[in-house]
Amino acid sequence: MSIANHQVITKILVSAAVALVSWVGGAAPASADPNGASTDPNPFGALSCNCQMTAPPGNTALKEAIDQGIRNGLSAG
Repeated sequence: MSIANHQVITKILVSAAVALVSWVGGAAPASADPNGASTDPNPFGALSCNCQMTAPPGNTALKEAIDQGIRNGLSAG
């Protein structure tokens, strides 16, 4: 086999590999939230939390933890 034949075979194989990758990794199907256009006045109505550990309102430990977080955030870089 001559060098020219090797070059042609290499080009064919590379082209086939590129075509295969393009076909397999093509555009992913797009989808949207079917309930995206809601008339609910609260835009965060769908958000919820299943937290088991909640502090009662007015808890001083909770207020101190929030204050500490704010202080840490303000003092960061």
